[in-house]
Amino acid sequence: MAQTNVVDEGEDFMRFRPQQQLVHRAFLLRAAALIANLCLAAAVSVSGQTIENDRVLLTFDSDHGSLTHLVDKQLGHDFVAGPSAAALWHIVLADPKGQSILPALAKSFTFQPSGPGNTSLVLEWSQFDLPSLPGLCVTATVTLEPGSPLSMWRVRAEGLSGRSIKSLHFPCISPITRQDHEVLAVPVWIGERSSRPRELVHDSKGTPRRVEWQYPGILSMQWITLYSDGGAGIYVATNDTAALSKRFAVFGGDDGSIGLEVVHQPELCPELHSYAMSYDVVIGGFRGDWYTATAMYRTWADRQSWVKESRLKRGLVPDWVLSTALWEWNRGPSVGVLLPAIELQRALGKPVSVFWHWWHGCAYDTGFPEYFPPREGETQFRTAVASARQQGIHNIVYMNQRLWGMTMKSWKDEGAERFAVKSEDGRPLAEVYNVFTKAPCAPMCIGTQFWRDKYAGLATRAVHDFGVDGVYMDQACASLPCYDTTHGHALGGGSYWIEGFRSLEADIRARCASDVPVLAGEGCGEAWLPSLDLMLSLQVSMERYAAPGDWEPLPLFQAVYHDAAVQFGNYSSLTMPPYDELWPAEYAPSQPLALLDQRFSTQFRLEQARAFIWGQQPALANFRPEQLTERPQEIAYVLKLARLRLLWKKYLLSGVFLRPQIIGAPTSEIPISRLSIYAGQQDHLKEYSKNVPMALASAWRAADGCVSIIIASISTTPMELTLDTRQLAVDLPQDGQVYEWDDANKSELGRIKDWVAPHIVQIPAEGVRCFEFVPLH
Repeated sequence: MAQTNVVDEGEDFMRFRPQQQLVHRAFLLRAAALIANLCLAAAVSVSGQTIENDRVLLTFDSDHGSLTHLVDKQLGHDFVAGPSAAALWHIVLADPKGQSILPALAKSFTFQPSGPGNTSLVLEWSQFDLPSLPGLCVTATVTLEPGSPLSMWRVRAEGLSGRSIKSLHFPCISPITRQDHEVLAVPVWIGERSSRPRELVHDSKGTPRRVEWQYPGILSMQWITLYSDGGAGIYVATNDTAALSKRFAVFGGDDGSIGLEVVHQPELCPELHSYAMSYDVVIGGFRGDWYTATAMYRTWADRQSWVKESRLKRGLVPDWVLSTALWEWNRGPSVGVLLPAIELQRALGKPVSVFWHWWHGCAYDTGFPEYFPPREGETQFRTAVASARQQGIHNIVYMNQRLWGMTMKSWKDEGAERFAVKSEDGRPLAEVYNVFTKAPCAPMCIGTQFWRDKYAGLATRAVHDFGVDGVYMDQACASLPCYDTTHGHALGGGSYWIEGFRSLEADIRARCASDVPVLAGEGCGEAWLPSLDLMLSLQVSMERYAAPGDWEPLPLFQAVYHDAAVQFGNYSSLTMPPYDELWPAEYAPSQPLALLDQRFSTQFRLEQARAFIWGQQPALANFRPEQLTERPQEIAYVLKLARLRLLWKKYLLSGVFLRPQIIGAPTSEIPISRLSIYAGQQDHLKEYSKNVPMALASAWRAADGCVSIIIASISTTPMELTLDTRQLAVDLPQDGQVYEWDDANKSELGRIKDWVAPHIVQIPAEGVRCFEFVPLH
């Protein structure tokens, strides 16, 4: 019997400053930090073992080796709150009981400073009170680099006597010192932040809970940060170049505390005698915000192979993708998809491409992978695709990369269960997405040749036989541990999932070599940069599917990898959701695709402005030609952003994302529509209000050294904004010309050296501005 996971949080996505200061203020801040550092150093207990350099001080208790102090000397801040620190590590064995091993079980604990100036510390636990593991010895090494606020952590376990490790929690940093205005930032795909981190890890009664994110997968990068906005922040990362399986976690304590840890997932090996991490956990402090953390990570990430080998960096993304001004995201037969796209392209005057769902002959979220024949018939489908292509319309079609409907005939006929992802008890996992049919789907194991062959054959048929330009691989940037011993891959952890995906991608491209297929995937992730041409990033419209209050979208992935990835997509729509004609008729709404009330138009502009400002290719969902006349103002806004993005492509396609600018935009409470794709007749629109800025801004550096600041208003009234480029001083050219783009009209403002900050900007209703700083050369 399969284990079933009911997924009920909406479609697709939910599947699974420091600012430059004036000189006198900077001096005062440094003096204050020095005084605080001296006071803090005097207050730090000498109990235990301490290592330090000129930037950081670490203290471990002498009983069990818990981390009791993590002091950033420059900030004068201790990130660990008090002596009641949690265990530094925690091992869970891969046995039916899930036996746990903690440092307190060791009868012997020693530590030994080493390295130049005693900037390294070796901690060793042995003689455990475990009859089954008499020779177990756990050793942790912590190293400080001269002049760096970062510390490097590794752990190894020896004497495992053939016992496999299911998970190793290390290091555990808890309790973390409480600060005002705390923010938790996590690279969940493009990124999210919570301004209620302690409430997030405690329920309404104060009971602790934990939240984990899988890497590689829903966690697009291997880091996490907790900070006081504009104050002290703690940064936890790993420098794993092999994209090995791990989880990052935040958790609560009984006293209302909060902690962070990394959970390593080694490959299960029945004859394991030792395990050693092949990468470091990197921990450090900083003053700033989420962008400061992304800059720390980018310093390492930008040198990795997945950047150098990304499809965009290697010039392998097809030209038609790079030239796309706007994506139309429609569903159903071609008459409601390709024909509207032709009309939209005519109105835009620039290339429109199609992101096509529900073309397939099976019901959505139920009948995968029985995609063929297309629901409108093979001949009609081919004719429509060819006709649209003659008019410059390219398309990518939906094909889920990992699901197989467990009620489908092919599930039994092809013996698919054998190749599905298995839990530790050997049962296939099952996930339910379709709220009407409740039909389960099984995630298939990409580590099996069977599933890779099956999916590659389907993708090849779509491209070769039906003439589509590419495939959207839903749920691509996600991974699962599989414990099936017959699959031929490492069990549980390791790197087999991403290696399996790379094999699948290479096979599809080899089979379709003459057609140069585009491969797009849901979500984004650094490990997938060499494999995907496009990454669907929907958090720009997060309010449409997520419960309000806990999380806000952030462009963390763009801040690190924008110049190595093409991101696209948006749930932004002017209508109620469509309804799949192959779903049960009794749940169908009386009027699918009915226009939403115009009170939600500001939300629509917010979604479009986010995608534009954050450098994504824009998308419009559920477009119908009549919207050109029924919602002319909203459509005009989308078309304007699409044209300007092409005009400023050197920034918004291939530029480096710089620190976003504070522009003093007013905020306003706006109505928000929350809609699921499963909004049948029983599920009405949910509405709430949210306070949002009425203008958004971003900053960019192009490959030629030019820097731009781009502003998009979502307000229906003009406004005055304050642009303070002192935040960008380190990135601006030393001298050159300053230009202002008023939409597509460019005017010269003078020399960079004569530029006066702050600069007052008058921006019209729904206006867009670009300030460009061009070096002398």
